[in-house]
Amino acid sequence: MIEIRALREADDRSQFRSGDSDLDRFFHRFAGQSPFRHHLGVTYVAAEDRRILGFATVAPGHAEIEGLPATARAKLPHYPLPVLRLARLAVDASAAGAGLGKALLRFVLELAARMADDYGCVGVIVDAKRGAIPFYEKYGFVPVAAVEGEADARPQPTPMFLAMRAIRAALGTSSDER
Repeated sequence: MIEIRALREADDRSQFRSGDSDLDRFFHRFAGQSPFRHHLGVTYVAAEDRRILGFATVAPGHAEIEGLPATARAKLPHYPLPVLRLARLAVDASAAGAGLGKALLRFVLELAARMADDYGCVGVIVDAKRGAIPFYEKYGFVPVAAVEGEADARPQPTPMFLAMRAIRAALGTSSDER
């Protein structure tokens, strides 16, 4: 059975291979530094027994209202707004196509809903790599700004946003169910 939980210092990250060298390098070398040394974010893993099959790294952040889609700006104040940033999400190549990316994203959306109830959160922002944009669009994320200065050799990620209203609808909860 697959369990989604916070990364532990004793977890063996060395065998994880998503097929994306940047994501793999982050997970192998730096994922343990954020929660255990620097407290910059938290990496959650999808593990079966002791094998890590996927991960998602999140951190609290903020967004300027002008950067959000027009539909998300209605009735929001004009100062930095709290969001949950999905910094990275990857699935091991051996588990590709099994719905693990969707399960990790749902877990992140549940974190955002709890954050909204406990501290405040207007939604989730992910810096989607070009190849991942269709994955996030399928779940309702929309681009928040035009990408400028992109090079084919190293394309810039596309920031994408999902509003708390859409998160609660996807989770089947409402703000009344706190």
